[in-house]
Amino acid sequence: MYKLLLLFVFLPLSFTANAVLSEGELEQLARKFVEAKNARQQPETTIQDIDAFINLIADEFVDEHVTFKVTITEKSALREGMIAKMSDKIYYSSIVINEIMTGGNVAIIKMTESGKVRPNHLDKDITYSSVNIVTLEFNDDKLITHIRRHHG
Repeated sequence: MYKLLLLFVFLPLSFTANAVLSEGELEQLARKFVEAKNARQQPETTIQDIDAFINLIADEFVDEHVTFKVTITEKSALREGMIAKMSDKIYYSSIVINEIMTGGNVAIIKMTESGKVRPNHLDKDITYSSVNIVTLEFNDDKLITHIRRHHG
């Protein structure tokens, strides 16, 4: 009898501890990510743009650039890398969302990224346009815990 009573008391608590975000919430969070990513890649990018992007991420996170086999797990390292990229000459940068799929606190974004940039370490401009896939996993606080970047 006591076991049954405990089951009815603690079972609902376990479900609320791992609340699933709705499709609408996940789409909104995915769009905020893309907006922040795009803002931090512009010719007039500021430290505030970078911090706005960083603030979307949980303190404990994993950021994987799958194609390049690079993984970042510290916000300070991520921020430093973004600040370093501010020394690149950016002519323009654009991100267009092609599709968003959601489910189970995950958003998958298919997007077209294009731009023209002269990286600080090169003596030539690079013009690019590619379709990329980004997978974002969120915690109950609506912060990103895992980013997987698949570059096209």
